[in-house]
Amino acid sequence: MIPREIIKKIRRIEIHTTRIVDELLAGQWDSAFRGSGIEFEEVRPYQIGDDVRAIDWNVTARTGRPFIKLFREEREMAAMLLVDQSASQGMGSHWQTKREQVTELSATLAFSAIKGNDRVGLTLFTDGIEKFVPPRKGTRHVLRIIRELLYCEPMGTGTSLAKSLEHLNRTMSRRTVVFLISDFQDTGYEKALKIASRKHDIVPVVVADQRELKMPNVGLVRLRDAENGRMVTFDSFSRSNRRAYEQYAQRRIDERDALFHRLNLDPIHIYTGEDFIEPLKRFFHRRENRQ
Repeated sequence: MIPREIIKKIRRIEIHTTRIVDELLAGQWDSAFRGSGIEFEEVRPYQIGDDVRAIDWNVTARTGRPFIKLFREEREMAAMLLVDQSASQGMGSHWQTKREQVTELSATLAFSAIKGNDRVGLTLFTDGIEKFVPPRKGTRHVLRIIRELLYCEPMGTGTSLAKSLEHLNRTMSRRTVVFLISDFQDTGYEKALKIASRKHDIVPVVVADQRELKMPNVGLVRLRDAENGRMVTFDSFSRSNRRAYEQYAQRRIDERDALFHRLNLDPIHIYTGEDFIEPLKRFFHRRENRQ
């Protein structure tokens, strides 16, 4: 049986996020992802004026005549939420943790999808796959997604973006809109992200806390890596130490964003303690202009 406290949280998130979708994001989902899902329909002989990039070279070689591939836009689209549940998601120097921010953001995206008559699914991951919920429609299905986000007790503590993306490619055969929601405190996922982005429409959602980017002057502090448990003593009195901390954090950000740029991915950046609606609206607006 689901604890009463979890039921209350599910209800609160449902009320809050459906209001956001109805009042602020109505219609933006459809226009932002119009035409994202396409599937092959047939081939036909090439005609003057056709896009040469659509030529089916296999059929052309067999027949000795040029043929092109025809595609049709799918009436339905599937959206997948790949949500990081690693230990670092418990970080939060404001009134909420990254995990709490991610839960409300995920619920908003899920309700946006079903309001657009699309299916939505969920994959929770750490350094392994914690939970997989296949895409379906309906409010009850979204409430299940919220329940899984709130009720998840991860077995792992680390992060493997590569494993989550490899699982995506195994389970989703058709092109899917994928929101990869994480703090991206991981390495070695570049190849998996490149492969997945060829097949799917990947939207990185970077969730961060300002304390991860800037260290205040609070004297000697003991810092623990939530994902591997390592402890280190840090002297924040030292200006050079604080500068080195911030330079390292910025270097990680620059490397990550450079990867997104190379793969032509358009990320969403959100921070704990801040409203994520404006970043979402800006993202939808950029997507509308790309259509």
